[in-house]
Amino acid sequence: MRILVTGGAGFIGSALVRRLIEQTAHEVLVFDKLTYAGLLSSLESASTSNRYGFVQGDICDAEAVRAAITDFRPQVIAHLAAESHVDRSITGSDAFIQTNIVGTFTLLEAVRGYLGTLSPPLQQAFRFLHVSTDEVYGSLGPTGLFREDTAYDPSSPYSASKAAADHLVKAWGRTYGLPVIVSNCSNNYGPYHFPEKLIPLIILNALEGRELPVYGDGSNVRDWLYVEDHARALHMILTRGRIGDTYNVGGRNERTNLAVVHRICDSLDRCRPRDDGRSRRSLIRFVTDRPGHDQRYAIDAGKLERELGWRALNDFDSGIDRTIAWYLDNTDWWQPLRNKVYGGERLGLLKN
Repeated sequence: MRILVTGGAGFIGSALVRRLIEQTAHEVLVFDKLTYAGLLSSLESASTSNRYGFVQGDICDAEAVRAAITDFRPQVIAHLAAESHVDRSITGSDAFIQTNIVGTFTLLEAVRGYLGTLSPPLQQAFRFLHVSTDEVYGSLGPTGLFREDTAYDPSSPYSASKAAADHLVKAWGRTYGLPVIVSNCSNNYGPYHFPEKLIPLIILNALEGRELPVYGDGSNVRDWLYVEDHARALHMILTRGRIGDTYNVGGRNERTNLAVVHRICDSLDRCRPRDDGRSRRSLIRFVTDRPGHDQRYAIDAGKLERELGWRALNDFDSGIDRTIAWYLDNTDWWQPLRNKVYGGERLGLLKN
């Protein structure tokens, strides 16, 4: 098949592209704006294939989107282009509204026009996968799981923009008959993760002996999903998922933020001890919590497991060890980002 991946130079998008190029015979076109977190260096292993193509473009640019679709003539579109960092959305929500909402609308309209040019059999075979987040569901109490029918209750500008995008996709499916599928995932981690997010930030700060910021008391709980497991799930959904359905993707790996930081510190202490012999846990500093910080996320991935046979192959321990080893071995990927793009400073603080 010909698969167009928007946001294919981002963290999750690049993992999907690498999988499609390395483990299938599909042709893949990446459409990406290359913002601060969209990195061609994450696609180096895929870019040597003659089945890989790249177009730099903004999904808010209707002409660029239409041209890419018309020229490539995809049979599947996987839509992952998004602004995704909650902290940045708190002080810079405009980019989230534009990319996540207006961009999704622009893409849906381009797809609607494109489908009108296809023969009925090609229309029947086409599918549009919109990749979203569990944050649209809001915050859980101490028990329970997010399911596909959980009511939306977003807390941040980021999650609100993704919730709006989800609703647009589903509405275009119902009103215009677009063959859409939606997936909502839990927190991803793994190789090629831009170092503003919790796990890569803690790994790199710990390596450099810098303070390890933990929001509030560190009790917030997340369900962690290794990114390569997510890419495998997306591959299954975009090829075998039911049109009109939603699939939740989670790792069944709930951890408090503080437990995650402790695990990274302990692993690095074993494989890369500090010169002074002290534990990296001594670098932890509890900082002012993020506004609107949801207490707990946890996903019920039972539908995906039952219907498509997907299972996460990595538990948190195996995934975090693979992730730490990757960052230790790939300084050339992350060091320029730390030096020139994002140095680890606190984001998302509101000024009085």
